[in-house]
Amino acid sequence: MKKRDSLGARLRYGFDKSMAAGPIALIGWLAVVSLLIIIAAAAFLAVTRIAPEGGEPLNFFEAFWESLMRTLDSGTMGGDTGWAFRIVMLVVTLAGIFVVSALIGVLSAGVDGKLDELRKGRSRVLESDHTIILNWSPSIFDVISELVIANASRRRPRIVVMANMDKVAMEDEIAAKVGKLGNTRIICRSGDPTDLYDLAIVNPQTSRSVIVLSPDGDDPDSQVIKTVLALVNDPSRRTDPYNIAAEIRDGKNAEVARVVGGAEVQLVLADQLISRIVVHSSRQSGLSGVYSELLDFDGCEIYTTAQPGLAGKTFGEAVMAYEHCALIGLCDQEGRVNLNPQSELVIGKDMRAIIIAEDDAAIRLGSTAIKIDTAAIRGPRSVEAKPERTLILGWNRRGPIITYELSRYVAPGSILTVAADTPGLEQEVAGLPVAGDNLSVSCRITDTSSSTALASLDVPSYDHVLVLGYSEAMAAQPADTRTLVTLLHLRKIADDAGLHISIVSEMIDVRNRELAAVTKADDFVVSNRLVSLMLAQASENQYLAAIFDDLLDEQGSEIYMRPVADYVAIDQPLTFWTIAQSARLRGEIAIGYRRIRAGDADQRALGGVTVNPPKSEALTYLPEDRIIVLARD
Repeated sequence: MKKRDSLGARLRYGFDKSMAAGPIALIGWLAVVSLLIIIAAAAFLAVTRIAPEGGEPLNFFEAFWESLMRTLDSGTMGGDTGWAFRIVMLVVTLAGIFVVSALIGVLSAGVDGKLDELRKGRSRVLESDHTIILNWSPSIFDVISELVIANASRRRPRIVVMANMDKVAMEDEIAAKVGKLGNTRIICRSGDPTDLYDLAIVNPQTSRSVIVLSPDGDDPDSQVIKTVLALVNDPSRRTDPYNIAAEIRDGKNAEVARVVGGAEVQLVLADQLISRIVVHSSRQSGLSGVYSELLDFDGCEIYTTAQPGLAGKTFGEAVMAYEHCALIGLCDQEGRVNLNPQSELVIGKDMRAIIIAEDDAAIRLGSTAIKIDTAAIRGPRSVEAKPERTLILGWNRRGPIITYELSRYVAPGSILTVAADTPGLEQEVAGLPVAGDNLSVSCRITDTSSSTALASLDVPSYDHVLVLGYSEAMAAQPADTRTLVTLLHLRKIADDAGLHISIVSEMIDVRNRELAAVTKADDFVVSNRLVSLMLAQASENQYLAAIFDDLLDEQGSEIYMRPVADYVAIDQPLTFWTIAQSARLRGEIAIGYRRIRAGDADQRALGGVTVNPPKSEALTYLPEDRIIVLARD
């Protein structure tokens, strides 16, 4: 009795365990039960020699087959004869009906569970060489759009998205806002990117790169840092380093993120990036178009590649060695970036070239005959720095960074006026940090969407006007709407005064840029889009964050737009070779120009900016045209 109880307990334990294990285990148990019933029936028929009426007794194997057929098909017993045989087969058939019914139920439940798992996005990704995007933010649509362009030449590209959202909701939003995906397939999964188990769902071990977005909500940087920590410290992680591009909003958290991610992470400091581009663009009209071109996959990009043919050359010689691309710097073995180094620097065989090109296939040494008009080259002339008056309309968390960056560039005696109606603005402006004593800052509490309030500010008296969105107090669309209203008022003020006012505006949503074009502002810095472009590029180029840190740093080489007449005589058509040589003699690198001509197409809204033009093409320039150079000052 105890043995039977022990056997029954073990069977019950095994069955309960299989119930928890899933459909496969249940199917196995049903198969065992069916086999036991069939064997028992076959043995009973063989021992008792019960047979159909008028038939020969069945041996064990024949009885096994007869029982098996009745277990699988209840209609088989309809032709049985002899009551003893019928009763045995009835028992077998009833048991078979139970088993088959249970099997159908298990299969149905298993299929429903799998479909529900797929709907919830909890199944493991089996892809390899894929790009992973973790977290959800408004930037994700631009990131995906850029990756789709970058993937055009790749075979079977895949982008895997994981966030704390419903899988179907993510797929619907991407389908509605991204548009054409080309040959790229988007795979969405629901999960917590900071959780090791959930990270395993997207299979980072075989990924090409990982992009960590800054999510909405409180303390997004902590979420990003914890996600990077989970990636790089996973006990089951791969031995090869990851290529991680992570977005950090507050620069104060950058050091912690670098400690956590080490050499495997590139940080895109969103607020610093946008603020610096706003400041640079406000001082040089059209500069945002240059940055957009360098960050956009649909045009010229920055590549870091080995160029053995440059070994032994000086950097000055190497700059003039390419016709269809522009050499702008070098990268050493340790990954240190050196933009626009001294012309006399000899390039080592282990150095990598930093090159602007339309495609990596276009990067090749050699060119057609170099045509330089040495007589047209002009020498440098000194320009005296003058005090500047700058007006900021509107305010958000990037305001303090913009103020500090501006104070690093302006001449002594410069003035900054901040006009907005955000709570606590006076106290915040009073405590703004500035570099040195060149810039004095004042505050005006005013409604920047009111024409009367704007008129009282004497806007035409300022050299530069920056319009910031109220992104901290409003959602993206209402904030952009208020910015548009401010820009329309500024346009009317400029028209009434008969003057051109240098205006740079920050837009949050790229879709509003076309609406803002009627305001005739000089530049639009689209916040989310610039961050998205940077993240997408950094996922493909592990040196890009360091390159842009150098480009946007006052201590490094920066991009300037200067009158073409300062470099060459413009009384006749000139090749870009001549302009490049004039810049090289000054220790600068010419990377493009800005020519605005009536009737010229500007399909990409770059404001006449052309980066990396063909050097052998001869063009006629006007005094208002600008040369884009990489220079130290």
